[in-house]
Amino acid sequence: MRGDRRGDRTACWLAAGVAAAFAVTQAGPGITGLGPVRALGFRRLAGQGDPGHVALTFDDGPDPSSSPAFLAVLAERGIKATFFMLGSMAARSPGLAADLVAAGHEVGVHGWDHRYLPTRGPRATRNDLTRATELITTLTGSRPRYFRPPYGVLSGPALWYARELGLTPVLWGAWGREWAAGANRDSVVANLLRGLRGGVTVLLHDSGCNSPPGAWQAGLAALTPLLDECGRAGLRVGPLAEHGIRAAAPAASEIG
Repeated sequence: MRGDRRGDRTACWLAAGVAAAFAVTQAGPGITGLGPVRALGFRRLAGQGDPGHVALTFDDGPDPSSSPAFLAVLAERGIKATFFMLGSMAARSPGLAADLVAAGHEVGVHGWDHRYLPTRGPRATRNDLTRATELITTLTGSRPRYFRPPYGVLSGPALWYARELGLTPVLWGAWGREWAAGANRDSVVANLLRGLRGGVTVLLHDSGCNSPPGAWQAGLAALTPLLDECGRAGLRVGPLAEHGIRAAAPAASEIG
């Protein structure tokens, strides 16, 4: 009887240990979603690059109701950027996705759906990243080299399959927080300038598909002041490809 109880306790501890290990593997990388953690220990993941350069990135598009307005500002200023596309949005606007790359911009993968990766299992994560990467490649003719998880929160499976697909995860060091309640041009500019410095990766959104009404308009209004400030500071602005962050090796499917 006593031996049975010891066996039960051992089995419980083993089960708890396995569960804990799974939780750490699955959600542990999500700690890098905290800005201070990234800045201190994960410089490449935080998008720290060339100290004379600012990487300009956009999430959540392509969106026909908003992306063209951002593209117009960038074209007027002669600036290229990196657009982290959602596969579901690209599927709805294939022509816009192609036009964006034809204009000289870089594309990255933001996943297929905008969902927290730590809540998704390995198979769903792999399907999400693979489906988005393949569609974006097909529509744009450009194989993405960078990956940004929804909400900036990674998971163990996401890191594994991003590597398998030849995608380098890159988050950010300055952002507009356009999605915050009551955000407007001035609040977005203030948030951006708070983190603006040489070598930083900047995050804005060229779509309001996951934000409250008025969010993308606030981001658009802040774009010109941001570019003006970079110019005054003598900082070049461009895509991640020009930022000095080494991308992952090509995916196995691209070799040979």
